[in-house]
Amino acid sequence: MKTLKAFTLSLLMVCLSTFSFAQSGKNGEVVKFKTSAVCGMCKATLEKGMAYEKGVSKATLDENTKVLTIQYNGTKTDVAKLRKAVNDLGYDADDSPATKRAYDRLDDCCKKEAGIH
Repeated sequence: MKTLKAFTLSLLMVCLSTFSFAQSGKNGEVVKFKTSAVCGMCKATLEKGMAYEKGVSKATLDENTKVLTIQYNGTKTDVAKLRKAVNDLGYDADDSPATKRAYDRLDDCCKKEAGIH
């Protein structure tokens, strides 16, 4: 009977430690993209749009540097999918250009040319 209790307790401990390990990686990855964002409206569009992407826990655009920082779960998405999501919102992500159709639908103030004075 003692060995059954010891076995059950050991099994429980292994299960709990496995669960804790699996959770430790959640939202643990970060990627940064240099974007073509130019205004506060771009910030809102990118942050809100990325919030709908699977695996993304947080997206923040620094308007001064135009760098979008994304925290994500690497088991649910990857950098290529996140870059495509930024492009599909109408913005460049590093050297990857915005999807033309999405870019054309942006407000005039959000287009790259609007940022050039």
